[in-house]
Amino acid sequence: MASRADNIASTLSLANFSKATELKNRMWFTIGALIVFRFLSFIPLPGVNPLILQSLYKQTQGGILDIFNTFSGGSLERMSLIALGVMPYITASIVVQLAASLHPALASLKKDGESGRKKLNQYTRYGAVLLTAIQGWFVASGLEAYGASSGLQAVVQPGMVFRVSAVISLIGGTMFLLWLGEQITSRGIGNGTSLIIMAGIVAQMPTFISNLFEGGRSGAISGFVIFGLIALLVAMILTICFMERASRRLLVQYPKRASQNGMMQADRSHLPLKLNTAGVIPPIFASSLLLLPLTISQFAGNSVSPDSKLGSAIVTLNQYLAHGKPVYMLLYAAGILFFSFFYTAVVFNPEETADNLKRNGGFIPGIRPGKNTATYLDYVLTRITVIGAIYLTIVCVVPEWVIAQTGMKLFFAGGTSLLIVVNVTVDTITQIQSHLLAHQYGDLIKKAKLKGRLR
Repeated sequence: MASRADNIASTLSLANFSKATELKNRMWFTIGALIVFRFLSFIPLPGVNPLILQSLYKQTQGGILDIFNTFSGGSLERMSLIALGVMPYITASIVVQLAASLHPALASLKKDGESGRKKLNQYTRYGAVLLTAIQGWFVASGLEAYGASSGLQAVVQPGMVFRVSAVISLIGGTMFLLWLGEQITSRGIGNGTSLIIMAGIVAQMPTFISNLFEGGRSGAISGFVIFGLIALLVAMILTICFMERASRRLLVQYPKRASQNGMMQADRSHLPLKLNTAGVIPPIFASSLLLLPLTISQFAGNSVSPDSKLGSAIVTLNQYLAHGKPVYMLLYAAGILFFSFFYTAVVFNPEETADNLKRNGGFIPGIRPGKNTATYLDYVLTRITVIGAIYLTIVCVVPEWVIAQTGMKLFFAGGTSLLIVVNVTVDTITQIQSHLLAHQYGDLIKKAKLKGRLR
């Protein structure tokens, strides 16, 4: 059966798209929704001066704002209606997942099936609204304070009215993106929220490519460096594709059951444990924690004299935690390693998995059900997580080293952006193949019924 499915999957081609009407409609809907997302990224908040905002972003480059700006497709740099993107929702989702693993009441919701999942999603949306309101208030306050010492004013008419309108606009923009992501998930192809993040990252690729080749044309960048960067990009994509699909498959056996012909057969299946169970969360956490002090120091540096003790401390902090510095890369690697194990322990519970296997009558050959199975799962998961953590560290730290050596800012700086792009692309292609395979099976069934009627 597996070989037959592999043969059918191998025969899928672009020619089948013309016959799969539903798939084409889903793909066109997805493309249209992403175009709407890109249009919104160019609509600025009411009451702000876009020219001064460019100076604001250049002043705070290198901090945590770079991460938000990358994931929002440059919306934060332009301070658009969707400047915060879906990052408040992602943060709220992570907080709810952590709380569900620690709080008994929320942990019980995870076991309630679909109803419990809907309640957790609702809590996540409430958290996203709260975080957007808090972040929007600080963004509005920061815009009002920016340029006051130099006589410039980023906000046309600062005051409470502007702050409230900015918070309401940002909440509306973020909630609209969440609704748009849900529509893509239900009526389009792939995960809507992930596709919106990927679209924001990919939107900055033309700028990177044009800057790269413009530097080569002007002689600022040698041809060897350009070739090396392209080779590095291809190697990282291949590595990510291989490692994200890699898993340790544990054999699970079930008791013998009576089949249709009266024979007793033992069912077998596999429990896949991914090498990178934590996904892209470890580099996001690590970079956010490292860049948060840098961002605070940059904002505070405007009102602090460089000659004072606090000013000298801020300058020293900026020097050590700058991109490409040895201290930053060392702490970045340590943070990725730590959060890889931490978040894996949050999203995968060996005891719960062992209990589910025992409840369904399954067991791992050679391992007693219950506590021994949980201990074995934890043993295997810990060792494969070592490989996954090292892989994440290499993929994320190598671009930082390249930036330090070449002085170029890569669009996949830190490796997090490239991880997201490759993962979302692979998942989307897998869903497209599933739709084509289902369409091909449907055609085979129709042909079989037609032949049966003719006979």
